[in-house]
Amino acid sequence: MACANCRMTVVDRTLASQLVAPGEEPRVFDDLGCLAAYLAARPTAAGTGVFVADHATGEWVAAADAVYTRDPAIATPMNSHLVAHRSDASRNADPSVHPAARLTAADVFGPAMVPGGRRDR
Repeated sequence: MACANCRMTVVDRTLASQLVAPGEEPRVFDDLGCLAAYLAARPTAAGTGVFVADHATGEWVAAADAVYTRDPAIATPMNSHLVAHRSDASRNADPSVHPAARLTAADVFGPAMVPGGRRDR
């Protein structure tokens, strides 16, 4: 997934994600797959915050703390079919998520993880 300017128009807030780096405008992504590709291709500055929207509520959650699902039944702008939730409780209560595998931040973002990421989720 290519990301030319990483300041995408977000049509569905519940699928959005963003990078907030010191001294820079936030970089907004309309699909979690775009965020993952961006992080894999570029180093991030110290102090960068990475946030994902809870698919059930639209509220921002630290990407390292979220739980993820790849569900082919959920349409996303770039067809990653990835959604995030604040917690397992939010994920389990989301009627649009089918019984699909639960993923961690490490599963989505790879071994580099997200800035401030933890490997225990």
